[in-house]
Amino acid sequence: MLAAVVFAVLFSQLLLYPGVATLVETLGADATTSPFASTALDASMWFLVSEFVAYIAFVGVWGLASDVTGRRTPFIIAGALAGSVGYAALAVVPAVGSISFEGVLLLRVVQGSMTIGAFSLTMTMLMDLDGGHGRNMGAAGIAIGLGAALGAPIGGQLTELDPIAPLVGAAVLLVGVGALVTVVDDRTPNSRRSARALLHGVRRRPTLSIPYTFGFVDRMTAGFFALVGTLYFQETFGLGPATTGLLLACFFAPFALLQYPMGALSDRIGRAIPIVVGSLCYGVGILAVGAAPSVATAAVAMVTVGVLGALVSPATMALVTDIAGDRERGVSMAGFNIAGSLGFLAGFLVGGTVAGSYGYAVAFLAVGGLEIAIALLAAPAFLRRSFGDRQLTADDCDRI
Repeated sequence: MLAAVVFAVLFSQLLLYPGVATLVETLGADATTSPFASTALDASMWFLVSEFVAYIAFVGVWGLASDVTGRRTPFIIAGALAGSVGYAALAVVPAVGSISFEGVLLLRVVQGSMTIGAFSLTMTMLMDLDGGHGRNMGAAGIAIGLGAALGAPIGGQLTELDPIAPLVGAAVLLVGVGALVTVVDDRTPNSRRSARALLHGVRRRPTLSIPYTFGFVDRMTAGFFALVGTLYFQETFGLGPATTGLLLACFFAPFALLQYPMGALSDRIGRAIPIVVGSLCYGVGILAVGAAPSVATAAVAMVTVGVLGALVSPATMALVTDIAGDRERGVSMAGFNIAGSLGFLAGFLVGGTVAGSYGYAVAFLAVGGLEIAIALLAAPAFLRRSFGDRQLTADDCDRI
């Protein structure tokens, strides 16, 4: 049930991505009236960036409120329903006709600030379950991957019908999320703590910086593909939104389907090998996508990158659960999602800026190279410890 909620939130988000350039034009992006819409790439970038700015600003608030009150379900319902209203408000913008593109971006911020509550706290509820952390986070990863894998191609098809259709679909889905979560048991530890005590508890666990760092760079690559990859495929190979969605699904399908077995694997062998070795190979795979000479070879490279992403993602999320205190999970997962949202933001901004200034080839080189560099820098200290059996010390973190 929890995985279904995570799936629905990610599915609704990805509906917008394949046709984002068409969507922002429909919502009023105009180079003559807005500095945020000087090009189609700029308008698309700022539309995506505004949501993740809201994620970064508000995810910690949701996590802290959940841990302080010892409840998660009411906050998930509130976030889902308010997020649905945000998507619906965006959908009526063309009918209103008098809202500037800056106003559209503000609505996007409001929608993102609500949606992230439903997403992050549902993942935290998965952390509350018994069983192997890798398997539980693998279930979350399957939901994330399937939501993205199906959301991208279906969003492309909906855009072909009507650019506003993905917004309407997202609004309806989030109403369903609010209804679905009402039947899920809330297993939040029932002790209450002050906000200060919670934040102090998280500060005493500096090892959380390790999965946060890898989460940042992994999500950065996802943000890069969501924006730059979409436009790259369309401009380089002449693809429409529907075919672009299918090409993105070549990554998200294996990424989704392999999350659970890869998470279970990390329960058996520890987190180090899946995270470090997987990240190295993942970076190489990104470079291969940028060098692919045809749609077919790009699709093969995207499948390979999806498999490697499935190796890394559940192990990284499980590492957060390994380290976090039982009563600090909401804040700890919020921290991971902040790092991930910053990564998405970096993927949009860095990828979009580099691609706009120096071309797509340099953008792929920069993002893939950074993934490789992070893994190489962390590998020596990371591999000296088995994260499946024990935590790093603060000194280990300093060395990393």
